[in-house]
Amino acid sequence: MPTEGNIIKVNGVELWVEEFGDPTHPPVLLVMGSMSQGLLWPDELVGRITAGGRRVIRYDHRDTGRSSALDFEATPYTWAAVKDDIIGLLDALGIDRVHLVGHSAGGLLGQWVAVEHPERIASLTAIGSSPLGGQEGLVVTRALSAQPQEPGSLPEPLPAFVELFARAATSPPPATRAEVIDFQIELARVLHGPVLPFDADAQRALEERLLDRDRDPRTVSNHQRAWAADPAFEPVGRLGEITAPTLVVEGTHEPVKPGHGKLIAQEIPGARYLEIDGMGHTLPPEVHEQLAAAVLDHTTAG
Repeated sequence: MPTEGNIIKVNGVELWVEEFGDPTHPPVLLVMGSMSQGLLWPDELVGRITAGGRRVIRYDHRDTGRSSALDFEATPYTWAAVKDDIIGLLDALGIDRVHLVGHSAGGLLGQWVAVEHPERIASLTAIGSSPLGGQEGLVVTRALSAQPQEPGSLPEPLPAFVELFARAATSPPPATRAEVIDFQIELARVLHGPVLPFDADAQRALEERLLDRDRDPRTVSNHQRAWAADPAFEPVGRLGEITAPTLVVEGTHEPVKPGHGKLIAQEIPGARYLEIDGMGHTLPPEVHEQLAAAVLDHTTAG
């Protein structure tokens, strides 16, 4: 059964952390992407992994959810600080080695930690992520601003994702709670992809929950400011140094980072690649059984 979560002081900020399962079981740390709360790891998926005999941990990044809402002018930071929060959290929880499962930018952070702290990572799973050093943020920025990509750049987002933000850029920003939630549902629909059923009512309930538990919804944009402070933050050419057993997962209808997963798997020695039919960039109920089974299988050793 889950706890109600705890607030833990890490690197001078407060992080909300929630644990599931027997604390003596192998620990699995779930790291969500940028501007995303830990609750975007669905309860059912977390439950399946926990039932497989794992101690599962999810948390809110700084400036999301119940974690610290920071004044960026007074306490600026870069993505290196968000990465360092992972090691700080492991230290605070007394975990020497962990199975790290990252989604989107969380997978990128996981790769970075696996390069810098190989002794702390029992295994790595990257879901819907981009290869470390690929500068995916710059690729997305160029795509959204209709700028040409650099030769050899990563594949850019699919048109549906670009078109959504192009429309948003020419429209007044959401001014009310209802408008914010409506936009988030529209974004979730695009991220979800066109194949699997999209439950708008369930998404609305989730967006309401996320908004209600956020200390200050305005500070989530600090993640963008952190990236802008150092857009070339990623170490280049180091994926081949990762020694942790690695599983890379990508949906057949990934709209934001299409084909990026295969590039990760090609660079990490011995990495396994799993493609999930119909999945986009979200973690809907239809993929929970397959995804949990893959994570459990991958985290059996180590």
